[in-house]
Amino acid sequence: MTPEMKQYIRQFYLDEALDAAVYTVLAKKTKSEHNRGVLEAIARDEQSHKAQWASLLDALPRLSVFRVWFFIFLAKIFGLTFIINLMESGETKAIEKYKAVSEQFPIARKILEDESRHEAELAAMIEEDGLSYISSMVLGLNDALVELTGALAGFTLALNDNKMIGLAGFITGVAATLSMAASEYLSKKTDEGGKHPLKAATYTGLAYMFTVALLLAPYCIFSAPLVSLVFCLLTAALIILGFTYFVSVVRKSSFLRGFREMLAISFSVALISFLIGWGARAWLQIDV
Repeated sequence: MTPEMKQYIRQFYLDEALDAAVYTVLAKKTKSEHNRGVLEAIARDEQSHKAQWASLLDALPRLSVFRVWFFIFLAKIFGLTFIINLMESGETKAIEKYKAVSEQFPIARKILEDESRHEAELAAMIEEDGLSYISSMVLGLNDALVELTGALAGFTLALNDNKMIGLAGFITGVAATLSMAASEYLSKKTDEGGKHPLKAATYTGLAYMFTVALLLAPYCIFSAPLVSLVFCLLTAALIILGFTYFVSVVRKSSFLRGFREMLAISFSVALISFLIGWGARAWLQIDV
């Protein structure tokens, strides 16, 4: 066995050991009997793969406990579907390496088949309440980012005073949160087969209000309106980055395309509103 091949197998072993350890812990921690069964099935698959790679090694490398608990922490924050898809994406990237060793070690081909078939099926079986309302969260975040970044940009030029901008932004944000939550409630209630309209409205409202709070924070921290606007836009970009990544992992969609699209829409509206605020201030000759 070449040193390069041995290194591949060591990495495969560590990957399977990590997956087995994470899924085993998550299975013990979950309250859902259904999800526990799914996670235990995935863990058994990973344990089997781990043992097969171990049989090809003279000495087994140690798995980092920190890595295990880091993924468990991510699962706690972002949910089971996110962490399963995230870990599976890492295995997808290793496909070329699997192919490189499959000629010399036929078990690699069998493990690769298992990874692409069994675990994808098991991951699809996970029941997670929050994912049922991901469209509601997307609606709340998208609307808050587009509407409030635009409003704050306009207020910044029109009012030129952080206290007034913050107050106007807060009133706009609260009113829009209640409006969006009510609209989502009515939309889900009138949909045929719509379930839990109150939960959908709550997810929309919380996502909207969370975004409002983050976008308003720079106006509470800084004294210069333009500096506050710059940090507000940076905050918006980071929110878009984080949420687009989350959605891309959960839905297995393109991250870059979603990020570019959401960023372009939000910042275009902010720019238009900024120019409207500047024009209104000049036209009305308001000096605040």
